[in-house]
Amino acid sequence: MRSDGSVALAPLWDVVRPSERLASSACELPAAYESVREARHFTCTTLRRWGLCELVDNVALVASELVTNALRHGVGTDTGPHPTAAQTSPPAVVRLGLARWTSRVVVSVRDPNSQGPVPRTPDFVAESGRGLHLVASCCETWGWHPLTGAGKVVWALFPAPSN
Repeated sequence: MRSDGSVALAPLWDVVRPSERLASSACELPAAYESVREARHFTCTTLRRWGLCELVDNVALVASELVTNALRHGVGTDTGPHPTAAQTSPPAVVRLGLARWTSRVVVSVRDPNSQGPVPRTPDFVAESGRGLHLVASCCETWGWHPLTGAGKVVWALFPAPSN
């Protein structure tokens, strides 16, 4: 897992101004389902380092759901590359980013597939298909945007606790 401080969130500038950004951190995760556990660990560690312990549960849940979706639908883990995923030289990875602004926290996940996420009609008997509904219920708002060339970023916005 590689970590650095760059996060691409251009469509969010309407909600949060770049001048209000306090911190950001990101990591690249390999195209394997074990990366979901790494994503939760990275999220919890980063939020605790920022002193945002009260956000850990919801943000970690959303991060794990977004990474799971990126692996399942954006990369095509276990079945080879997703048919619409961009071809890359190195093995496909997903990138998890966290950004903290004065009044908001954003979790973002980038994957190589340009197709946007589509919430399914909830089926309470099915073993999958409720992830985006969980995301929507845990955050203030969520969305996605395509990247130039190929790929997309899916993001979720959380209000930062007031100190």
